[in-house]
Amino acid sequence: MAERVRWGVIGSGGIARRRTIPEGIAAAPNAVLAAVFDVDGEANRAVAAQFGGQPMASIEDLLKADIDAVYIASPANAHYQQALVAAGAGKHIFCEKPLGMTVAEAEQMAAAARQAGVLFGAAFMMRFHSQHQAAKKIIDAGGLGKPVYGRAQLSCWYPPMPGAWRQDPATGGGGSLIDMGGHCADLLEMYFGPVSRVSCFTRNSVHAYKSEDSAVVLLEFASGALGTVDTFFCITDEGSKNALELHGSMGSILAEGTIGQGAQGKMTAILKAGAGGYDARQARDASGGIDIAPEPVNMYRAEVEAFGRAVLSGGRPEVGAQAGVRSQKVLTACYESARGGRAVDVRED
Repeated sequence: MAERVRWGVIGSGGIARRRTIPEGIAAAPNAVLAAVFDVDGEANRAVAAQFGGQPMASIEDLLKADIDAVYIASPANAHYQQALVAAGAGKHIFCEKPLGMTVAEAEQMAAAARQAGVLFGAAFMMRFHSQHQAAKKIIDAGGLGKPVYGRAQLSCWYPPMPGAWRQDPATGGGGSLIDMGGHCADLLEMYFGPVSRVSCFTRNSVHAYKSEDSAVVLLEFASGALGTVDTFFCITDEGSKNALELHGSMGSILAEGTIGQGAQGKMTAILKAGAGGYDARQARDASGGIDIAPEPVNMYRAEVEAFGRAVLSGGRPEVGAQAGVRSQKVLTACYESARGGRAVDVRED
């Protein structure tokens, strides 16, 4: 059995160049960069020169190369066709989110991989954050009691830029909601289970590009818990703390800076042995809580390693196509809610 997955990258000049190649593929012991392609030939050659791998003139040439898996990191509107072609070439697929532009596209991408007998992974790297995983263990062990409410926030300052595909729904599928809110909703479902209904508001608060720069979502989970996702392209980087709050009947987990691209933020668990009685004074001890600070993990390396283990062993990806399809269903319901001004049920899996 091979010891390393030979990777080809489609869309080498964006997040692949900034994060996934240097921190993931180049760093993972079970991965090697074999070939790269980008529509920007100059950027593609620069990536190849910096990280190794052969620069390819076309996707067809890349798929003919000696590779095992394809990482699709192109603009969202290209994912669907590129995944179908990769599946047809018998290559395992690891795709950035959103998988496609519609639920139907995402489902067809997953089906194409199944029919071709190749693995399909969705790039929700924030699931691999060591503090997010530690929080999940606490919740799964019943440490929060009955889940009550979760909040996930991810915002940044993203001013108008010529050619920015995330600023046009024709190429990105939407704006701040689909780009960053997808990660937030996925995390909350990881903790509290499936969302059953959403109510969403989107708008352009500051920037005049075609995609929304502002989005807030109210989530109702099948478990009965509630949640919110707030995500903006028009809040300063310094002002956005990228908060994660997970509340239950027996405690809370509060974090800042864990949602994002970094390996560690600040996370505190405030847990009680029992719910206790009513305190009319509502006294609060600001000094309480237990720091949750496991060994930091590079999320890009972790997701590449995890998918590589599945390829090499013939197992199932830890975060497979179904996670991407599920995200597409939640986001589609959110946009439908924003357009119609009403709550919308989320399609079941």
